[in-house]
Amino acid sequence: MNYEYGRVINDADSHTMETADWIYEFLDEDLRDKYGDLYKADTSGRVVGLIEKAKSRAHDAEADAAADPIGGDKGWLAFGAFDTSERTRMLDKYGFVSQLVFTTANLAAMGRAETLRDKYALVKAANMAQQKFCDGDTRLVNVAYVPLDDADMAFAEAERAIDAGAGAVGVAPMPCGDKSPGHPDHDAFWQMLSDRRIPFMVHIGTGTGTITQPKGYHNNGRERSPDIHGGGENLRFADFTSLCFAPQEFLSAMVYDGVFDRFPALRGGVIESGAGWVPDFLRRLDSAYRAFGKTDQYLKALAMKPSDYIRRAAKITPFPKEDVGAMIRDAGPELFMFSSDFPHPEGTKDPVGLFEATMDDLDEAVKDMFYCTNYDAMMHYSSQPLQAVA
Repeated sequence: MNYEYGRVINDADSHTMETADWIYEFLDEDLRDKYGDLYKADTSGRVVGLIEKAKSRAHDAEADAAADPIGGDKGWLAFGAFDTSERTRMLDKYGFVSQLVFTTANLAAMGRAETLRDKYALVKAANMAQQKFCDGDTRLVNVAYVPLDDADMAFAEAERAIDAGAGAVGVAPMPCGDKSPGHPDHDAFWQMLSDRRIPFMVHIGTGTGTITQPKGYHNNGRERSPDIHGGGENLRFADFTSLCFAPQEFLSAMVYDGVFDRFPALRGGVIESGAGWVPDFLRRLDSAYRAFGKTDQYLKALAMKPSDYIRRAAKITPFPKEDVGAMIRDAGPELFMFSSDFPHPEGTKDPVGLFEATMDDLDEAVKDMFYCTNYDAMMHYSSQPLQAVA
């Protein structure tokens, strides 16, 4: 193992950049024509052209040897974007011990579902395709996405995906149909994750309407700024500033509805939503608790103050250009963890270097929490120390 950075690193956020036929073989036959081509709407052929260009690397040994996965091309052209063997070589090069793998294009496919049955069929197909990618390397951890629209169907798909090898389950940070994620109807779901030591994941891209800026704000009498980012989530300035709201609403519900109280072993991550908001969010939770705790029956029933539930249950990934050192000094070292967002451009070409630049005054034990052990706590892992595997 080539530990490029001289330390054990767990990567809490990476993605696949799916090919057009990514889910085709896993769909029910009657749904393949309707949903089997992920880029059917791309009449320009741009995405397919990028994928074919990336595939041509398989026959170019010099390009393979020269590849710089993190510092090189992003999106579909990235080394390991959809090819597991390339992703394995990427992990070898950078020494990442474990890497969560989220979908990109599958979410849009799910959004096109015409019925609830179609939606869960698409979800199943997507999770099976993601698992196939991750099965090629034990370091790759499939984050199976499971919408909570229907409690029984969500439970069944989560159970199936976990049995098939998923190491985490993604949920949308938003109401589930007309119910809170903390509604008792979902207790069996949270109980299963807790019992099986499988963390939940909240990630940008699910429940987009509450994660990015509402579309009405875009009608401002000005021409829309072009999307020069090109990432899976296609963020712009105003969207970026809104990312933190949905996770805060979700975590507040999980505290107030008593989910974290009923299931003390439940763990989870808030991924690619920034983390600069976390210290103030914890203070606001506890301030509200002090203001309403003596009169609100549900707050009175909590065994701990709200921030303690968040500290116990949740880990959060900052963006590389945020000051993670300041966050750690303000809120503590147990909350934050490293992510590369590979192969999306939001992760930048040097995420480790950017994070390191803000942590000069922190000792190695604290840095190790950020790069390794906080992830371990969330995943119920125990990563081997560097000296044991180098």
